Amino acid sequence: MKIFSYIVIILIGASCSSDKEDYVPIENAALQFTVPANFPEPSYNVSLNPPTEKGFELGKKLFYDGRLSSDGVISCGFCHIQDFAFTHHTHIVSHGVGGALGTRNAQPLHNMAFMKEFTWDGAARHLDLQPIIPITAEVEMNETFSGIVKKLEDQPEYVKLFAEAFEDQKINPDNILKALSQFMIMMISANTKYDKIERNEGSVFTQEEASGFELFKSKCASCHQGTLFTDQSYRNNGLAIDPQYNDIGRNRVTGLAEDLHKFKVPSLRNIELTFPYMHDGRLKTLNDVLDHYSDGVVNSETLEPTFKRQDGTLGIPMTAEEKLQIIAFLKTLTDDDFLNDDRFSEF
Repeated sequence: MKIFSYIVIILIGASCSSDKEDYVPIENAALQFTVPANFPEPSYNVSLNPPTEKGFELGKKLFYDGRLSSDGVISCGFCHIQDFAFTHHTHIVSHGVGGALGTRNAQPLHNMAFMKEFTWDGAARHLDLQPIIPITAEVEMNETFSGIVKKLEDQPEYVKLFAEAFEDQKINPDNILKALSQFMIMMISANTKYDKIERNEGSVFTQEEASGFELFKSKCASCHQGTLFTDQSYRNNGLAIDPQYNDIGRNRVTGLAEDLHKFKVPSLRNIELTFPYMHDGRLKTLNDVLDHYSDGVVNSETLEPTFKRQDGTLGIPMTAEEKLQIIAFLKTLTDDDFLNDDRFSEF
């Protein structure tokens, strides 16, 4: 295994008192950030925000705390539930304060340290900045960072936690975002059946899974590449425009006509559990997804060329049996260890 670890003991102030002169130095041990042997190098520069026990604890508490929203109810964990690979099954699009509806489906949270950009359109180019979008969006958490800081400063427990986690002991936006990142970069999902096979750890595919893997490589892997199962590009996958949202996708970020209706290629890890699918949650099952790619692709100027066949038809040809085999393979990407890891659970 490739290991990035920060073998240091960080001594900073810690006490329940808000008076910094009363703080007594404590040990804040570094956490070991381990890159799985079959993974690429992380995109996140861990050395600039090395995870520690107290930083991780603080980030986890913030992740599940409704104080980050204006109504005190909607937390990050409200739309990102561990049992569902940190998505939300019952919400096609994100739900915010006062029952407000967003326009996009909540994305799963795993292997964030290896991603270069975030959100369906890549609006956030750094993990430390990504939470700003849902926190400040009116249809999501609808809060300001000054409002969050004020609420946290009134909580003795948070005064103590920030003092333990950061050398400057401050409750401020920078430390809030760094703590959240320390929690999220530790959320590595890399212990699936597929991973054990790729790392030669004794597992083997069934015949159906093996056939599905071969089909996947020929029909799906041009976009869902590598161990992360995404090339992290933005593509138009031929969905009909939903008049309710008319989401312009990546074009909203770049303003480029060639990015119209393009969305980030999602990782397929834990895909068995991250339904509903697509950026707006319009497809309920993996069968629906494969049916779309075989028979439902709609043409447009920015359609991904992969979906244009030489005979002029659209989509990726697949038989019913081939679809079942591909789905059998996709289920080998489910990581039960990650889904049941108490380090990331709310309670």
